[in-house]
Amino acid sequence: MGSKETGRLGEDLAARVLEEDGYTVVARNVHTLYGEVDIIAEGEGCICFVEVRARQKAGMVSPLESITPAKKRKIVMTALLYLNDHPTELQPRFDLFCACIQGGKVDCYEHIKGAFDADGY
Repeated sequence: MGSKETGRLGEDLAARVLEEDGYTVVARNVHTLYGEVDIIAEGEGCICFVEVRARQKAGMVSPLESITPAKKRKIVMTALLYLNDHPTELQPRFDLFCACIQGGKVDCYEHIKGAFDADGY
């Protein structure tokens, strides 16, 4: 299974889990001049900018460790542009959805709410 397929599997799972948990997915794969946000969802009084990290289970770096400061900055800048075009009363939050893939199937996953904030970016 290639990285594109692994990523799509992780994103589809994340969207499904978010919806099962009561969130409304309002956008997927939002691109701007600064970067991309995988999923934008609303729930729990927040507008959540969700970065999805799907990795093969035997990978050397965990999904959480794979988000660099540069990637966080791109997500924050993309979120700011999105909010400029789509004003809301909801509190912004930056989440991480990690999925471990083994044999073409999801082995485990974790939704980390508020994985990072916009301070310093």
